[in-house]
Amino acid sequence: MTKRIFSQSAPTFINPPAYEPRVFSDPAAAVDALTELYERNTGFLIEAFGNLAKGQPIEGRYRACYPQVSIETTSFGHIDSRLSYGHVTAPGHYTTTVTRPKLFRHYLKEQLGLLMRNHNVPITVSESQTPIPLHFAFGEGAHIEASASATVSDMPLRDIFDTPDLNNTDDLIANGEYDQVPGEPAPLAPFTAQRIDYSLARLSHYTATSADHFQNFVLFTNYQFYIDEFAAWARELMANGGEGYTAFVEPGNIITPAGSRTNEAPVRLPQMPAYHLKKKGHAGITLVNIGVGPSNAKTITDHIAVLRPHAWLMVGHCAGLRNSQRLGDYVLAHAYMREDHVLDDDLPVWVPIPALAEVQQALEDAVEEITGLEGFELKRIMRTGTVATIDNRNWELRDQAGPVKRLSQARAIALDMESATIAANGFRFRVPYGTLLCVSDKPLHGELKLPGMATEFYRTQVRQHLKIGIRAVQKLAAMPTETLHSRKLRSFYETAFQ
Repeated sequence: MTKRIFSQSAPTFINPPAYEPRVFSDPAAAVDALTELYERNTGFLIEAFGNLAKGQPIEGRYRACYPQVSIETTSFGHIDSRLSYGHVTAPGHYTTTVTRPKLFRHYLKEQLGLLMRNHNVPITVSESQTPIPLHFAFGEGAHIEASASATVSDMPLRDIFDTPDLNNTDDLIANGEYDQVPGEPAPLAPFTAQRIDYSLARLSHYTATSADHFQNFVLFTNYQFYIDEFAAWARELMANGGEGYTAFVEPGNIITPAGSRTNEAPVRLPQMPAYHLKKKGHAGITLVNIGVGPSNAKTITDHIAVLRPHAWLMVGHCAGLRNSQRLGDYVLAHAYMREDHVLDDDLPVWVPIPALAEVQQALEDAVEEITGLEGFELKRIMRTGTVATIDNRNWELRDQAGPVKRLSQARAIALDMESATIAANGFRFRVPYGTLLCVSDKPLHGELKLPGMATEFYRTQVRQHLKIGIRAVQKLAAMPTETLHSRKLRSFYETAFQ
């Protein structure tokens, strides 16, 4: 067999035909154009790879670029100050690359529609200069190197196609660290296309479900008990017709449509399994078991953030720090003490993480509704205050004088390993967040989490706690989107996209 040698000199680029920029005054038509261009360019790469796999000669370096959407305005016109997104803050040229427009269709239509309405200018769809990596052209779950091993293994794949480039995949825009280059367009969205594609691939890997199934309201938990209860409830809901929910999706993309039952179960659970109770327009509920620790909490929220959910909430277990608390009591976080350290480089610990009124009210109302308690009686089972998040699960085994003093000075009422991380990443990525925890042990007062003590607690409290979390996100889903996305999460210089 003759080796297919690629020249060491400057490569000859093989591209799809040039795309003439198009101007739109209708957001749906603009998204249609983005979809057409994206599918044309990814199709070009997939076809080229397939041809090489069949033995066709390598003729050069195959490249296709992401579509992009742009807006230009010359006006300093004042936009409705109640809006937290959907407008640019100053005249200029703004642009962002776009990936998977079918997945983001509803989101893109909303964002582009707001820009057109608020600035009374059209939108331009064109081809960017950012190459689409071959791996991302194939989508989630593709194993390109394995597919190529028998066909183009005589030379590196990245000599023939563009591959993911982590040097250009970062969070500078979201972190507020992006330096605007004079004469170049300003960013229109918090994430670039390649950053989004990277996260979509990671989501599939960590949760064993496709990004298409994720809903706009996300619950995080740190115990499998919540997953078991949620899955049992969702399956029964599907069997009874769904009550507005259209399908239930489990790891492995096992789909149970409304009006049916399934006994199929995933063969192997991933690191952070996700379960999706779907509604039209992604208005349903996603529940993710993130396991234990701030590293997992940061990892999963780093990736879910690119889907631009409307809210995420933590509903899990914690250590109660006050002797007046009882096992099974609830903790509604009004503030966070961050000793998790995983976000220190992205969001300094001196940055305050504010409570969001809309989320806090939804959680408190849900507790009242599910427990049947209100007013002064509600205080018997729920406390509000500071939740401390640490990175050492066995902190009790060290000298407690230092940690206990800090916890007391912070007026902390509960301790866990995930909540502040999830809230801080919500703040960082402009995703509304909240925390409602359940006290499962009181290590400072001799009540440890032991199997014999936990059995009754799990049996009686998990179901109620999960119902509260579900009811809270249902209340949030009923709010207008522009109300839920708080202006508290926006910095001085923000992108127009939510």
